Amino acid sequence: MDNFWDFKVWGLILIMAVLLISVLIANMLKRRIPFLRKSLIPTSVLGGVILLIISTVYTACTGRYLFDEAIFGGNGVTTLEIIAYHMLAFGFIAQTLKNTSKKHTKERTKEIFDSGVTTVSTYLLQAVFGFAITMIAALVMDDFFEAAGVLLPFGFGQGTGQALNYGNIYETQYGFEGGKGFGLSIAALGFLSAAIGGVIHLNIMKKKGKLKIVEKKEESLTGEEVQGKGEIPMNGSVDKITVQLAFILLSYVLAYLLMWGLGELLPGMKSVIYGFNFLLGVITALLVKVVLNFLNKKKIVKRQYTNNFLLTRIGNFCFDVMIVAGIAAIKLDTIKNYLGVLLILGVVGLVITYIYNRIVAKVLFKKYENEQFLAMYGMLTGTASTGIVLLREVDPKFETPASDNLVYQTLPAIVFGFPMMLLATLAPEKPLLTFGILVAFFLVMNVILFRSKIFRRRKTVTPLESADGETGEAVETLETADGGEVGEAESATQESGSTE
Repeated sequence: MDNFWDFKVWGLILIMAVLLISVLIANMLKRRIPFLRKSLIPTSVLGGVILLIISTVYTACTGRYLFDEAIFGGNGVTTLEIIAYHMLAFGFIAQTLKNTSKKHTKERTKEIFDSGVTTVSTYLLQAVFGFAITMIAALVMDDFFEAAGVLLPFGFGQGTGQALNYGNIYETQYGFEGGKGFGLSIAALGFLSAAIGGVIHLNIMKKKGKLKIVEKKEESLTGEEVQGKGEIPMNGSVDKITVQLAFILLSYVLAYLLMWGLGELLPGMKSVIYGFNFLLGVITALLVKVVLNFLNKKKIVKRQYTNNFLLTRIGNFCFDVMIVAGIAAIKLDTIKNYLGVLLILGVVGLVITYIYNRIVAKVLFKKYENEQFLAMYGMLTGTASTGIVLLREVDPKFETPASDNLVYQTLPAIVFGFPMMLLATLAPEKPLLTFGILVAFFLVMNVILFRSKIFRRRKTVTPLESADGETGEAVETLETADGGEVGEAESATQESGSTE
């Protein structure tokens, strides 16, 4: 048995303390330094960058990794990667367990669906460009892993946890040296892209007079926001946050059993299966949620045990820790040969994500174009939390549907995005085939996304009533390019008039 004074006992605690202290320091710097306060860089990202700088300087001076020192248990970098891996799943499970009984109109359902399709389309766009860049890089660089660019959507679109997962798969299963660091570096560049692109957009719109920055005011939470109807008390015989954590861990244990079972059935796919820990966690959390709702409906359980306020706080905590740990785990010396490619991927990722989401927001979300763009752009270069950070700059009270779109788009995004996750494991084995499928998949998703603009022709039967009340023949109505409607009779009149 280890002694309580051994570093192995204290290693994890010390690492968690360093991660959270870095967040406190980052928060203080953001409040004190005007440039950082206006930069929109999430505090957790700034905390991770601070630790990355410190650890890089330490390595340059000593030749050893800071987090691999004995005080952190001797294998701290691996511990940081494990923390990021699990926190990704915890955050998604917490978000899934929230009560979402809100009903949507047909228009809102369409907007949520379109948001989910936009998410997947952006993933595919990032994958196509990223893959193309690294395939070209592999032609001019010796022993470069040509499928590395497929990590762009996982780092930009899905954040630190998934970038680490797929970087690890590429490193352990396909021999991509420094794969984990490469993926984590892309994720870090994604967060910087969110801040840079967000600031640029806000300033451009503000100068044009098209955007009014709403001054944010700190407001107290109402009782209804903290405690819902019919819920268990906040501090009963068991603390309410303890109950939330119990349901999260129950869901995660079920996810682990599911992963273990699938791993035994498909031993060759173990790395991929365990890389989907967050997705399987969402599935098991949905099952737990369905059971709880069933028990409530049958009056077997008379109180509501999950609480949206606490689950949101837990989820945000998990995502913050995941981001800090993921950035702190980067070993710059393992990716020094790839820095040029990484910077190109970062710049291209910023530009294509910005342009594509601007087009989508302008065409499909005209009623709240800027809010939708900032929310989606922030999420698709970082995480949902980054999207919320940008959205708060123009919609602090979340009066537009943009914040709801971020939450509810998850289901269509998972359904359409799952094939792309499988394609990512095919990329190292059959790069050209995978690239072709990604391009075709992107085109199909855009047909679905812009279906209302592509298939503009619609048929309606309209009776023509004459002056004496008699009904004439039905005519086919065609939609014009500007959205108007022209009947066959009117079209023929216009045509004959033009020939006279």
